[in-house]
Amino acid sequence: MAKKYNEKVAKVDASKQYNIDEAMKLVVENATAKFDESIELHVRLGVDGRQADQQVRGTVVLPHGTGKTLRVLVICKPDKQDEAKAAGADHVGAEDIITKITSQNWLDFDVCITTPDMMGVIGRVAKILGPKGLMPNPKSGTVTTDIKKAVADAKGGKVEYRLDKGNNVHCLIGKASFGDKKLVENYNALIGAIIKAKPSAAKGVYLKNVVVTSTMGVGVKVNQVI
Repeated sequence: MAKKYNEKVAKVDASKQYNIDEAMKLVVENATAKFDESIELHVRLGVDGRQADQQVRGTVVLPHGTGKTLRVLVICKPDKQDEAKAAGADHVGAEDIITKITSQNWLDFDVCITTPDMMGVIGRVAKILGPKGLMPNPKSGTVTTDIKKAVADAKGGKVEYRLDKGNNVHCLIGKASFGDKKLVENYNALIGAIIKAKPSAAKGVYLKNVVVTSTMGVGVKVNQVI
C-alpha cells in the first residue's frame, strides 16, 4: 500500500498549482483503487465564518451529477404526498415519519425535503437532523412548495456547499469513472457557484487554496486564486 501511495505522490508536484485540466487528469490517473473512487473538491476561503455577513452557503446542480444515488425523504401533508411519490421520493410521510425518527432514531435517507407549513413539526427532530446535516433549509432548496423540482434536483445531482468551522468547503464532484472532461465540467459548475456566492464583506483573496483529490489518491492544487 505504501509503495502504491508513494508512486502517486511522485506524480504530483506538491509545490505547483496546476490548471484544472492538468489537475483533473492527474487525479483520475491516480484513482487506481479496485472501486470507483469519489472525486472531491476542497476549498479554503478567505472569509470569517463567525461573522453572519461572511457566510458562504448554497446549492448547485452538477451537469453530470455526483455518481451517487441519494435517498430522498419528503415530509409533507397528505395533499402533497402523491406528488412527492410521483417525483421519485424514496420515503414520504408526515407525523408518522417524525415518530419513526424520534422512537427508532431512523435516518435511512440522505436528503430531507419539506414544505414550509411542516417546519413546526420538523422542529421536533431538529436536534437529531441538524448534527447529521439533514435538517431542511430554505437556502438549500429543501424547504419549498415545489416538491417535484426539489426531488428532481436532489436525484439529479444537486450538491450543497457550505463553510465548515475552518472556513473550508468540501464537496463531492463525481466519480473517477466519469473521466476528466466531465469532472472538469462539474468542477467549473461548483467553483463558479462558490465564486458567485462571495460575500460582499469578504476582503482580500477569496479562494485561498483549491485542491481536487480522489478517495485514495493525492491532493492536487489548482491554480484558481481570486
